[in-house]
Amino acid sequence: MHLLSYAVIAALAALPTHALKRGTLGFALGTKKPDGSCKTTPDYKADFDAIKLNTGSTLVRGYSARDCNCAQEILPAAESKGFQVVLGVWPDTDASFLADKQALVDHATKNTDQVYAVTIGSETLYRGNFTGQELLSKINDVKSILPNTNVGTADSWNKFADGTADALIKGGVDLILANAFSYWQGKNVGGGAVFTYLDDIQRALGRIQQVSGSLNRTELWNGETGWPTDWGTNYGAAMAGTKNAATLYSEGVCGLLDWGVNVFYFEAFDEPWKPVSIGDNGVAADETRWGAMTADRSPKPGFPLHCKQWGGATSS
Repeated sequence: MHLLSYAVIAALAALPTHALKRGTLGFALGTKKPDGSCKTTPDYKADFDAIKLNTGSTLVRGYSARDCNCAQEILPAAESKGFQVVLGVWPDTDASFLADKQALVDHATKNTDQVYAVTIGSETLYRGNFTGQELLSKINDVKSILPNTNVGTADSWNKFADGTADALIKGGVDLILANAFSYWQGKNVGGGAVFTYLDDIQRALGRIQQVSGSLNRTELWNGETGWPTDWGTNYGAAMAGTKNAATLYSEGVCGLLDWGVNVFYFEAFDEPWKPVSIGDNGVAADETRWGAMTADRSPKPGFPLHCKQWGGATSS
């Protein structure tokens, strides 16, 4: 049984109690192998075997249907291994939007059983690329080619909480993925990280329910959360480390699942091919070791990939 602090319990208590079943766990999954070359169908099959064996999950999400021919390569693997996939459309440029749409037409329309949903954009509201109404138009465009598939978007939790995304909620999008990283808010584990993560999701969910006038008209997921394991980059007070990542996972992710909230963990496997990125603070950040598992698909020591059912809580 994972242990929850009283502060964590308070945040969870603010979440809706109408949910009658445990939340669903999924994983973000990259399109490239550790050396940076594109994955093919056998690679995705091996990914799925490791994810299911080590976590029990049978759901993954991506970010671009045409990147590395993702839709073409991943959907046959999903069919073979009993997985479903959330495919992504990158709408930031006309070229990328049209290319991803074409990949959906060519592959998703022929493999609808394997397509759990489609997300249009990844934090485009956060970056200011579109207004809510502009993004809604693109979502509806894609919905027209996949009328029986859930279509929505993924964005930072605060864009749902502060009203930026109200047009999407009022427009009745099928699916909202709210990303929440207390790590990038500079909160360390043991210093408010778990509570902040849970509170972020609660605030996004509360706004969505208020604006929609419904508890469940729009399907809500925590679209991304995670923590860098050993050799990752620190961010303010937030310290990288497998122990800290494991605590966020067991207390935060597993806690949300117990309360009926769906979660995509970022990410399934380390991605050593990634170049060093520069964060909003101008500091270089190593994002190669955010995986729940290593690049060779092995579980990390001490990482609680199988959430234990929460039947109560004690002070940690």
